[in-house]
This record gives sequence, C-alpha cells and structure tokens, in this order.
Amino acid sequence: MNNTNLLKTGFVNERFRYYEKLVAELTMMSDMFMRNVLNILECAEYVLRVITENDDLELTEVVVQKDYKNLQGRSAVLDCVAVNGRKEIYDIEVQQEKAGAGPKRLRYHSSIIDAHSLFAGEDFEKLPESKVIFIVDEEVENEVAPILHIKRTVRETGRDYNDKSEIIYINARMKENTDLGRLMHDFHCTKAEDMYSKVLAERVRVLKETQEGVEIMCKEMDKIYKAGELIGEERGKEKGKYETAMKLLELGAREDMIAEAVGHSVEEIKRWKNDMKRQ
Repeated sequence: MNNTNLLKTGFVNERFRYYEKLVAELTMMSDMFMRNVLNILECAEYVLRVITENDDLELTEVVVQKDYKNLQGRSAVLDCVAVNGRKEIYDIEVQQEKAGAGPKRLRYHSSIIDAHSLFAGEDFEKLPESKVIFIVDEEVENEVAPILHIKRTVRETGRDYNDKSEIIYINARMKENTDLGRLMHDFHCTKAEDMYSKVLAERVRVLKETQEGVEIMCKEMDKIYKAGELIGEERGKEKGKYETAMKLLELGAREDMIAEAVGHSVEEIKRWKNDMKRQ
C-alpha cells in the first residue's frame, strides 16, 4: 500500500472515530437517528399509540425516508411513513427548529400524501385517513399546549368537516408526567438506560451499544460526509464544509464537535446556525 493510501486509510479511521463520538450524543430528536429507531415496526407502533392515545393501533408497514415525487413541482422525502390495517397513513417528522415546521409545510406534507394515495380514476371516497405528525423542539411558552390537533372545521357551524385528514403538532419540550410527556423525555435521551419505554430503549441500545448498530449509524453519517465532499468538489471546498455542518446541525450534533469535523471555529458554526434559522 502506498503512502497516499495509508494516509487516506488513517483519515477514514479518524473520521469513523468521530462518528462514534457523535452517535453517543444523538437523540431521537435527530431525524436520522429517529428514522433508524422507527424503522422497527414495534417502535413506530409504540410512538403512534402514545400520540394517538390508541392502544389497539397496529401497523402493517413502516417506510423511512419515503420519497414522494412531484413531476409538476416540489417533491418531498418524509422521515417515517406508517400504515395500519385499515390503510390509514401516518407521517412522523421531527424538527429541531420551529421555523422548519410552519403551517404551510405541514399542509404540503398532508397534500402530497393525498396526491399519492389514489390510482388514476380511483374514486375520491377511497382516499385514506391521514395524520401528519410534527414533533418540534421549541422553547416552552406560557399557555402552550403540549399537543395540538389541527383539523378543518365549518366556520358557520363549528363542526368537523370530516375530510379524514389531521395535523398533529407536538412541542417536544413539554415533558409532563403523562404518557406523551414521558415519550418526549425519551426523544431527548442520549442513553437507553434513561428511557421510560422498554421497546424504544432496546432499539437505542442496539444502535449505540452494539458493533452492528454503531456501524449502521456510522455508515449513515458517512453518506452525509461524502455528500458534503461531493458538493465541495462541485461548488468549492468551503461550500462543502458549510453543507456538511448544516447536515450535522440537523442531526443534533454539538457545535464544538461540528467545528472539529469541518475545521472551523465554534463561533463560525454558531454564525452558520443563525444564518440557517433566518432562511
């Protein structure tokens, strides 16, 4: 092996050691980590049972990073899409910034699910019931409910329009002594041993404490790193570092760890983070 390959191998090993440190810090408020927990049907089922307050809910299918193509406009990749035995559809999303969970984005998620739920010529009455669920890590404000159920109503009568679509908005900071509050506590845990839910804790333990699980997470992170490298090649090295940092921020990585990964100061990472919030 020549010196160049030796240097490259050493760099890759160093990168993966960094990934291992990052995995230890991740919580289910990272969309990437959440997807790797909820791709186990029992985990997604448990989360939805708590949120919908339906202990009888049973899922038949879970798909993470489901790609909804829109040939006429913007497509969308949804974090976790689940279906139950009655063909009802659930979209579970986590968002670390309130700015990324505005009403029009939630409306778009609901509409793109509808647009992909019927075959050409199929009767509209066969459109399945859908729930778009956004779990948002925002500051707790006075008199803000931990969960909001948003449905269309008829203004003149105040009655439910009954179109079988619903948006559920959850403030993940509201960790009350309820089933939902304990679930939100679990979404913020870095260690399996600190979690209330046994089913979620077991999956988190596998991803963080077993060789197989850590390798899964490291490969996920390497995809992000290589995507940043590709952007760097196409648009310039500095742009690649910026894009990589943005992805790591979305994953919930600490600012100092991101700074170390991309070779910038913590102050610069904070500035990039503030720029991202304003976009």
